[in-house]
Amino acid sequence: MSIESRGIAWGRVFEYPGSGSAQSYCYQQTKRHHVKRNSSMNIRRAVQSDVSRMMEIRHLVRENRLSDPNLVTADHCAEFIERSEMWVWEDEGVVQAFAAGDIRDGWIWALFVAPGYEGRGIGQALLSMSCETLRTAGYTVANLVTAEGTRAERFYKENGWTVASKNGRGELLFYKPL
Repeated sequence: MSIESRGIAWGRVFEYPGSGSAQSYCYQQTKRHHVKRNSSMNIRRAVQSDVSRMMEIRHLVRENRLSDPNLVTADHCAEFIERSEMWVWEDEGVVQAFAAGDIRDGWIWALFVAPGYEGRGIGQALLSMSCETLRTAGYTVANLVTAEGTRAERFYKENGWTVASKNGRGELLFYKPL
């Protein structure tokens, strides 16, 4: 599939250190958050009526912004909800964050938290749910890519993710055993 059709870009083949297992990597947008107790209490599966708010959040983030908003559209999110589990975190009935693991390929497809809700453990709780989605689908390793030198990079490292390599765009490929 093309970048435009999936909202992600596929890259060259790499090998996990010591694994002997070749995989493709993809470009994935992410966001950083800290741990706080009880953040999972407001998590539920996304439904189609959440898509417009998820797109708002996607365009409000401070890092990993899309240079072309048409690369990930509302239609992409709606399709994703139908084929996999997408998780949202809400506050007083309003979605403030979302995340998803893609059961087709074992990648974290999205992790975004609205400004003002960062640093509350929401991202960590949603990432855990997305990894569980992948584990339940039979994956033993989760993958994602994020920009180097960002809060997202620090977040993933702090949460046990390992850098495997860089892609052609200089972004970091992370993996984590499930």
